[in-house]
Order: sequence, then structure tokens, then C-alpha cells
Amino acid sequence: MCRFTLYLGPSIRLSKLLIEPKHSLIRQSSHASERAEPLNGDGFGVGWYAPRMSREPAVFHSVTPAWNNRNLTHLARVIASPCVLAHVRAATPGSVVDMSNCHPFLHGRHLFMHNGYIGGFARIRRPLLASLSDEAFAVIRGSTDTEHIFGLFIDEWLKRADRFEKSEDPARTLAQGLSNTISRVLALTRTAGVTEPNYLNFAVSDGTHAAVCRFTDDPNSEGDTLYHLRGNLYQTTAVEFGDRSQEERDTAMIVSSERLTHGSGWHIVPRNHVVALARGSTPRLFALAPGGELASAPQ
Repeated sequence: MCRFTLYLGPSIRLSKLLIEPKHSLIRQSSHASERAEPLNGDGFGVGWYAPRMSREPAVFHSVTPAWNNRNLTHLARVIASPCVLAHVRAATPGSVVDMSNCHPFLHGRHLFMHNGYIGGFARIRRPLLASLSDEAFAVIRGSTDTEHIFGLFIDEWLKRADRFEKSEDPARTLAQGLSNTISRVLALTRTAGVTEPNYLNFAVSDGTHAAVCRFTDDPNSEGDTLYHLRGNLYQTTAVEFGDRSQEERDTAMIVSSERLTHGSGWHIVPRNHVVALARGSTPRLFALAPGGELASAPQ
């Protein structure tokens, strides 16, 4: 299983998110504390948005372990962003360790990453690909189940593009897209007669909104861990260099496979729930209902 961290808030140096916390994502690449195997050394990736320069994000991937990649250390010191998705990979047995298989994955303005796996993925891969539109099919360049899942997400997004673009609640719309994607994965596995459980912790963002889910259909497991926090853990660039805009005064939100610090502000995302994030708003929890529709959850 992999580990990931998503950040949405005032611009922050990548180093303050990925390196400086006591249990940072780079620390988790070698010393993960909430999975049986502590190593996540099969490559890493970080995606970030620079809204003053481009609507689409940038990504940096490497197949080397995050804990000893000097390029990441140097870049993280000088890059700042209001939205960051970062991932350290523990490849599923049999999966290729290759640049094309490193998360997060990018299409247009969306970034996507995953912790977990599809049960019996080899048995559903062909029907999954056959179900995609041409544009969604073209998203897939590697061999991971995650990128195929991203293809499903993009396919769902394209089917409802007009409605999604006009949505008055884009964060919930992203969350609904994840729910629809999970429903399609489950339908594919049922049709194929797959009995292995699925572990589907997804994160997706458009740079201003994000949705992150914790899901499993394993009756004997709570699924992979996931936590969220609202509050500024570390000094933002607005504090370092002077306030520049209202967005720099928003409160930060973080969703992470493991808590980055020992503070009390972290809240666990319940099993089979999704947390929706929007800049300047409080995180909202929704239950992932069997039919794919979201249901508001007690906060």
C-alpha cells in the first residue's frame, strides 16, 4: 500500500509540507507507521498548481525512493503552491516500477492519486478499457490499476461535463465523481466474478477544490487509514513574504494517509466516506452509499 498527502490552502513551500513535519510524507516513505510494511520506496511523485501561471498543474515523478532524492529536496525548498498532491509508492506485487506508473496522474486540470488496489485487477482490465470513451482511454499510459481508475473518473467527468462545469458546489461534484468511479469498479468486479476485496483511497483535485475518499468492501477490514486536518501547520509564503490576496488568508486543509504531526487537530475519515474540500470552506464528509449517491454524514 502507498501513502499520500493532499494540501489545499494558502501557498506553502513544498518542503514545509513534505519534509519538515515530524512524520512527513518523505518520512513515511521509509518509516510508515500505519501499515504492516513501513517502506514505500518504489518511486514517488508530487503535483502542484501555480494558478498565476497556468490553469493546469505541474508534476515531478521519479522511480527512486523519496527519502534519498536530492532533486526533490532542492525543488521543495523553492517551490510554493496553494494546492499540492504528493505520493510515495509501494508497488503492488508484479507491478512495474516505472516512471509512467508513478502517482499523481494528470489530465487537463485534474490530478489523481490512490492508496490501495483493485481486487482481481487483471481480470477486469480488458472490460474496463473497453468501457471507456476515446479521450478517457488515452489518459492511460502505464500499467497501474490507479491510472485505469483515473480513466474511469475522467470518463464519468466527460459524461457529465456540462453539468459539472456549471455546478454550484464543485467540491461535492468531485466527491460524486469519486463515488461514481467506485460504483463502476465494483460493477466490473462483480461481473467478472472477482471475490477479492477492493481498497480504494482516492484523491482528486482541480487546484481549487478536492475530494478524498476512504473505501473498502472487505467486511473484515476498516480499510487503509486516512486523516484530515483544518489549520495552518507551518508558515505560509504569505507570512514569509507579505500578504498578497484573500486566498493567502484562507485556512489550510490537509488530507493524509497518516498524520503528519502528533497534534490533536487530526480527524480520521470514517470507512466508506469521502471528504470534500473547497478553498475558504470547512471540510465536509459524505457517506458513500451503495448506489453511488452521496449522503451527508454527521460532522
